[in-house]
Amino acid sequence: MEVIANTRDVQGKGASRRLRRQGKTPGVVYGGGKDAVNIELDHNALFHALKRETFHASILTLAIDGAREAVLLRDYIMHPFRMEVQHIDFQRVDKTQKIHVKVPLHFINADIAPGVKLAAGVVTHIMTDLDVSCLADNLPEFIAVDLADLQAGHSIHLSELKLPAGVEAVSHRGDDSAVVTIVVPRGAVAEEAAETAVAPAAMPPAA
Repeated sequence: MEVIANTRDVQGKGASRRLRRQGKTPGVVYGGGKDAVNIELDHNALFHALKRETFHASILTLAIDGAREAVLLRDYIMHPFRMEVQHIDFQRVDKTQKIHVKVPLHFINADIAPGVKLAAGVVTHIMTDLDVSCLADNLPEFIAVDLADLQAGHSIHLSELKLPAGVEAVSHRGDDSAVVTIVVPRGAVAEEAAETAVAPAAMPPAA
C-alpha cells in the first residue's frame, strides 16, 4: 500500500494549522538510522486510508517527493470532536531487524462452534489484536483464530494460536492469556434447566 507525501519546511503550531486549512495533514517519518523528516499528506486520502485494517498492520510504501521507503504507521492524532487527522507518525523499516507490531485477530468459524451452535453461547473477544515480533517480510496482515471446536465455557489461549512461520507472540504479562471464550448467557442456562427438569410424579388413583 503506497502513501504519498511531500516534505515540509515550515514547522510549529501556526504552520500546522495553516496546513490543515489547506486540506493537508502534518506528519513525520523517523528511524532506520536516518534523520527525521517532516512531511505533509493529503488529508482526505489519509482519512480514508486509516479506515482500512491493512493500513495499521502492514508494511507501507511511503513516497516522499517521489523517493520510496518502507515504513510502519506508529501513531496518529485525531481532533477531539471533528473528523480530522491532526498529525501522523511513520517509522522506517529495516528489513534485517525484527519489528514489534500489533496484528489484528480474525475470528473464524464462530457460527459452527459447538458452544454457539449447540449451547446458544456468545463469543467474547478478550483480545482483538496481538503483539508480535518478526522480520518485516514475515509480517502477516492478520492472524486467524479458529473457533470451530470451541465448547461453551472454554477459551482459546495464546499458546493455542497458530502463528505464521517466523512470527512470535510478545506476551507482556508472561502468562498464557485467554484470547477468546464462549459464554452461555444466564437466561439460556435457566431455560435449559427448565426444559430438563423432571416432571412431577403422577397422582395415585383414587381409592
